[in-house]
Amino acid sequence: MSFSIPKETYSGKLPEITFGSVKKAFFGGESALPFHFFEGAFPHKPLIAFEIQDDVPEDYPEELARVYSSVWEDPVRWAKFCESLGAEAIALRLMSTHPDSKNSKPEQAAQAVKKLISEIDLPMIILGSNHTEKDAEVLPVVADTARGYNCIVGKAQEGNYKTIAASAMAGGHSLIAMSELDVNLAKQLNILITQIGFPREKIIIDPMCSALGYGFEYTYSVMERIRIAGLLQGDSMLCVPMVADVGFYVWKTKETQATEEEIPEWGSLHERAIMWEAVTACSFLLSGAELLIMRHPEAVKTTKKFIEELYGTYRNRNI
Repeated sequence: MSFSIPKETYSGKLPEITFGSVKKAFFGGESALPFHFFEGAFPHKPLIAFEIQDDVPEDYPEELARVYSSVWEDPVRWAKFCESLGAEAIALRLMSTHPDSKNSKPEQAAQAVKKLISEIDLPMIILGSNHTEKDAEVLPVVADTARGYNCIVGKAQEGNYKTIAASAMAGGHSLIAMSELDVNLAKQLNILITQIGFPREKIIIDPMCSALGYGFEYTYSVMERIRIAGLLQGDSMLCVPMVADVGFYVWKTKETQATEEEIPEWGSLHERAIMWEAVTACSFLLSGAELLIMRHPEAVKTTKKFIEELYGTYRNRNI
């Protein structure tokens, strides 16, 4: 007796995002729920960007310092080191601009961006410091500096989207729009951004990430509902790719920092921290993220292996 797998009918299809100038990177474009290869097209695999910062990071724990401390004083060396590890894209986080850090001026951030884009060929994501007011000052300047390099700029939020979206549009960049863990807020922000003329096809939703064990289930649920609304329920404002800023949240957790002497029953800190980032990343791929921003190269390697196995094992099955 033959068996046919029941299949959903989808009304939506995600836009494809292409960014980069010399080298290009791609994600998005699928027409079915994550990894449902039997129901739709998946023209691109999910993309992982390596995070770097514009200054020596203040919040990297020992496990990350062991990997990056020899290069993190120079963003160009840091980016090239990530490229040697297999990075397909770089996410530059301008943390020195945060008022609680060095409160660097927009022009200083622009200089860092200018130097980086002149010396590396990898596609680049340019992130502010997540300070709404300061990002509204910094990101327009750096978006103009990177004009013509086809970057992704973010994150636009409710309090600053007008200036950031306008500058991203003028610079020819794609845009990350971040809202706070709410499907309706994500939709509303996208509506507002498109009303000022920014193309929906160049928006990437950041529904605000979390780490395994720290509100993870709620974030997963929000992302899952966004993806269902966009693909199955025909909501065009939610039918765009999503990003999970995994490393930023995971490496703040106790599980990535507590030593074996402090909590011996948790086992190896090295293995535990890497797996915390990798498991969080893989889970968000299942909820609908197409772009991941990560920190530890071994966690990236594990996540890439997960992606390859899903594509290799299931995609080629004729079902």
